[in-house]
Amino acid sequence: MKKAFTLLELVFVIVIIGIISSIVLSDVKTNRLRDAATQLVEHIYYTQYLAMKDDKFNVDSKWYEERWQIRFTSNGIAETGYTSAYAIFSDFNGAHSTHPEFNELAKDPLTGDAISGGVTNAVLYSDDGVYQKANLGISYGVDSISFSSSCQYYGSMRIAFDHLGRPIKGNIGSTTVNSNIDTLKYITSTCEITLHSGADSITISIETETGFTTIL
Repeated sequence: MKKAFTLLELVFVIVIIGIISSIVLSDVKTNRLRDAATQLVEHIYYTQYLAMKDDKFNVDSKWYEERWQIRFTSNGIAETGYTSAYAIFSDFNGAHSTHPEFNELAKDPLTGDAISGGVTNAVLYSDDGVYQKANLGISYGVDSISFSSSCQYYGSMRIAFDHLGRPIKGNIGSTTVNSNIDTLKYITSTCEITLHSGADSITISIETETGFTTIL
C-alpha cells in the first residue's frame, strides 16, 4: 500500500521551507555592504584596465599626473551629507588640479554615466549624467572607508595604476612624485580597503605588481 503524507506533515514541510526561504531572502536583500564591495572591485579593475589601455607616457608633459586613478573620500561633500564616495578619472586638464572634473571622469560601460559619487565640489552628486552609485553612503549605507597603512600616503586615499597594471598609492600629482618610474609610490605589500556600515565591515584587498583585487 502506497503511503501518503498527512496534512500535518505537509504543513510542517511548508513551514520549514518558508522559514529557510525567509532567512535566505532576508540575507540577500539586506547584504548591501557586499553589493558595495562587489561594485567597487569591478570599478578598481576598470581603473586598471583604463590605465593599461591608455598609456599616458609623453616626454613633453607631466604625463605621470594623468594616470588613471580611483579617488576615495570618507566624508564626501556637504551636498550629500558627507557620505563615502569615489571617482575614477585621469587628471589630463592643463592645470592638473588633482580633483576630478567632469570631462576627466571615466564613463561607466553599462550606463555611460561619469563615475563620481560627489567626491569634490568640481562634480556634484546631483549633476546630470553622474553615476550616483559611486556614492556608497547613499546607495549602500557605507558610513566610512579606511585604507591600510600599506596603501595610504599622508592621508591620501587614492589608487592609480601604471601601463603594466601595477598599483600606486597616494596623490600621483604631488611634488614627491616625478616621471622617474623608480620614485613612483608603488604598493609593496597587500593594500586593504575596508568599507564600514554600523558595526559591520567588509574588506577588499589589492595585491602588489598584478593589482589582483578581491573581497576577503
